[in-house]
Amino acid sequence: MLTKFSTELVRQQNSVLVLSALRRFGAASHTEIAAKTGLASGTVSAITADLERAGVLEKKEQQGHGGRGRPRVLFSQRRDCGYLIAMRISSDTVQYSLVDYSGRLIDRFEEARNHGSGGADAFPGEVKDALSRLASRSQIDRNAVLAISISSKGTVDAAAPTLLWSPLFGSRQFDFSALLQPEWRAKISLNNETLLVAQALALKAEKAPESRFQALAALSLGHSVGLGIARRNRQGELEVTAPNFGHMLHSPQGGLCRCGSYGCIEASAGFYGILRSAFQVPPDTIPAKFVPLAEMEKIAASARQGNRMAEYAFRQAGVALGNGLSRLMSFYERMPIHITGPGTRFFDLLQRGIDEGLAQSHAVRLQGMPEISVNSDEQSLVFEGHLDRALTDADQDIVMTKVSSGS
Repeated sequence: MLTKFSTELVRQQNSVLVLSALRRFGAASHTEIAAKTGLASGTVSAITADLERAGVLEKKEQQGHGGRGRPRVLFSQRRDCGYLIAMRISSDTVQYSLVDYSGRLIDRFEEARNHGSGGADAFPGEVKDALSRLASRSQIDRNAVLAISISSKGTVDAAAPTLLWSPLFGSRQFDFSALLQPEWRAKISLNNETLLVAQALALKAEKAPESRFQALAALSLGHSVGLGIARRNRQGELEVTAPNFGHMLHSPQGGLCRCGSYGCIEASAGFYGILRSAFQVPPDTIPAKFVPLAEMEKIAASARQGNRMAEYAFRQAGVALGNGLSRLMSFYERMPIHITGPGTRFFDLLQRGIDEGLAQSHAVRLQGMPEISVNSDEQSLVFEGHLDRALTDADQDIVMTKVSSGS
């Protein structure tokens, strides 16, 4: 009995390896799959046959250059094997995306967030209505949706899809499993948005030629401040976390943060913190829930024209970010920093302060400044993170159900 169980477990693990290789690198032949996974060619052949028979994979022939020789047989995910809904909750909109099992986008729409006093009360009904419309627009049976992957800024429960605190809803908590099930049979997951950004950036780094990826940090700047860290552990596996960076203490005498504490990094470096400093608003003023990007552009234009208070506001924001990153370098090894989010358009004004803050770290003084790059397309990175985490989980569930049961 133990031998049979062990053999079945190994078969499941190898099947997940094959699906993971196709997920990361695209359609591939037997030989390519074997090279990517380290599995024997015969093992790959048996697994792909099982997955094809279960309706998980499909194969296509690709003719060689010039039409000579035998065509290559490539395996890829079968698109109608199941579907994923990715839901991104941002400061001003909620975006809903419907994706097939191969990762191809089928449909997408956005709805404006209600910032009024009744916004939190109306939110659950808005979500249910939007998910139903998304499935019906593409005539997809909701039972065919394998996963609903949700992301938000803020603090999420590590064990359940529950939003514990967010810039939008404050301490109002949302348990998305209780909200959506049993109406939706899909697996419900919730991740901090910047964790997904770090996940996507790590996957890109791994695919680079001669990659020696070990670690990176993603710093998201905007209405709020978030951090994601992707690292290789001792076993060589990718681990991605999202520490509560924006609400780390920067200065005990700092301004009031949206979380209710004083002196958080976000209270200086979030859009509302920069606005407050630029207009010399008292630090105990209740933070604005939402600062229009056009308002931030006006402050930035003033800073670039030499307005001292506007310049000071961005510089102090940069110092808060740099101090926080210097602590990161002290806890972990030196790693590249990728800055994302709508705040990237003000990086020229933040950079001096960031460098000042980082320079105060003993680790940075010994090892040098980390490499800092700017990626303004945060939305695409969040979406790629949704796809990788949710569809990889779906692969494991499919192996456990369709393949192992022989259906």
